[in-house]
Amino acid sequence: MREIVIISGKGGTGKTSLTAAFAALAKNSVFCDADVDAADLHLLMQPKVVQRADFMGGCKAVISPDICTSCGTCRELCRFDAINEQFQVDTIRCEGCGVCVDFCPAQAIQFPVQRCGEWYISNTRFGPMVHARLGIAEENSGKLVSLVRKEARQLAEKKGADLIITDGPPGIGCPVIASIGGATVLVIVVEPTVSGIHDMERVVDLAAHFKVPGMVCVNKFDLNVEMTETIEQLAQERNMAALGRVSFDPAFTRSMVEGKTLFEYGKPTATWQQVRDIWTHIINSPSMNTLGIVDLKSTIQ
Repeated sequence: MREIVIISGKGGTGKTSLTAAFAALAKNSVFCDADVDAADLHLLMQPKVVQRADFMGGCKAVISPDICTSCGTCRELCRFDAINEQFQVDTIRCEGCGVCVDFCPAQAIQFPVQRCGEWYISNTRFGPMVHARLGIAEENSGKLVSLVRKEARQLAEKKGADLIITDGPPGIGCPVIASIGGATVLVIVVEPTVSGIHDMERVVDLAAHFKVPGMVCVNKFDLNVEMTETIEQLAQERNMAALGRVSFDPAFTRSMVEGKTLFEYGKPTATWQQVRDIWTHIINSPSMNTLGIVDLKSTIQ
């Protein structure tokens, strides 16, 4: 099973817009939104939920007033000041470390697993999709990312799909690490700015550490052609293919406002062809063909 994960060093680079555009070009694929902290692929895919389930994540301390002796041990040990003078736990401050549970002499503190969000299996006009919604201020997003990717893989195997296209989270933190492990290839979306280069280098280092092949796509390249050339040169130096360039096109924004992909909005433009060429380069890349799959027509529209 091949999986393309689209990531970026920061939010707002156009990662989700390109993911949705790839979805419009792909055939026989399953889609996965692994950006669970700020999921928005559903805004363009307009999924119809067919299955939903609770996501049980971290734990929060709960003090039983009938057992508590008010000895103060928990308040002394809590580094997050999550327990007040009435020995009640502030669930926002509680980080779920469990120190108070382990050291309470009266064993008056419980540590139940919390419901942190939901995950879904849905149908879209392009194919099945697995996505999730993390609760406000909830943690364990890396665990939820692993869950939605696992469900997407199982769904792809069940449906006989050739490919999983995953919209990954931005940055280099735990959710990103959870989204790239075992991926066939990473598509790193970069903006032609100084900070864009810095963010790209961090993601490239992360991909190299986990030995996942990566490719670079420059979005809004015409805003700074000189910086775009620097990014492509850096990608070459780091043994990553430069997939191509996408112009700054207001059609992307207008299509998002209407809940559509680029290819569903307006008339064909030069940007259409740029995205098509990038998609073809991804599918025909050596990293995608290492699995010995010769006929890729079932995955390209």
